[in-house]
Amino acid sequence: MMKEQNNDDYFEKEKPSVLRSILGLLTFTTIIPLNIYTTIDEMAKMTWVWPLINGLVGVLGFIICYLLYGVVHFDSLLVATIAYAFFIWINGFNHLDGLIDFGDGIMVHGDADKKLAIMKDPIASVGGIASMFIVGVMTIACYNSIITLDYLLLIIIAEMCAKVGLITCCVFSKPAEEGIGKFFIEYMTINKFFAGAGIALILAALISYPINAQIGVWGVIGAMFGGTLTAGMAQKHLGFSNGDVLGTSNEIGRLFSLLFMIFAITTLI
Repeated sequence: MMKEQNNDDYFEKEKPSVLRSILGLLTFTTIIPLNIYTTIDEMAKMTWVWPLINGLVGVLGFIICYLLYGVVHFDSLLVATIAYAFFIWINGFNHLDGLIDFGDGIMVHGDADKKLAIMKDPIASVGGIASMFIVGVMTIACYNSIITLDYLLLIIIAEMCAKVGLITCCVFSKPAEEGIGKFFIEYMTINKFFAGAGIALILAALISYPINAQIGVWGVIGAMFGGTLTAGMAQKHLGFSNGDVLGTSNEIGRLFSLLFMIFAITTLI
């Protein structure tokens, strides 16, 4: 999911604080130039806040979609494609990279060691490219659906729920023995998970309230389903989860959040 830094100064020990940990997490996982660094441990302790942080990223995406669709009047499919491109770009393509690597690994016949070796191979093969294509096309199609319906606020919920999928994967996963991903999994306790998912649930219901509060709730449920599904696949194929698996859970969590919200729209509206 996230590339390890060879520069020891990246995790330079600073006086820890909640705010610094949150901003450090935002710096570490996006290309937003905050340049606020802290240790991996201090960031991982705040993993449960990730959905809220990503909600702010979702607001940026909402603004872009509103301007392009509501003001400039671009075609909905074009706006949906730009929205997806923006979200994977602002995350530094880290989560997409994880999806590609994990897709390569699970498509290989063999034991867990062979699958892990394939995941670490820098050359992407058919399994990873196909996974990226399927998830990407379905996500864009979902964006197009909600943009066409003029429910742009759901874009914020979906991006927040991408990280609900990730923290769900964390809480249901066994960590790998090495890699940055293990810190996020080890620090994600069940209590922190309920806190993070609970905040996301409340915010999702409030954001979708002008349409129907249940739609946002369904979005969070969908993200949890996606995260659990990803954790289950990782356990089956690898016996543990690493950074690539967490990156995958972000992309799958977003997709299932959108799918569940669209399902809710068709049944509730």
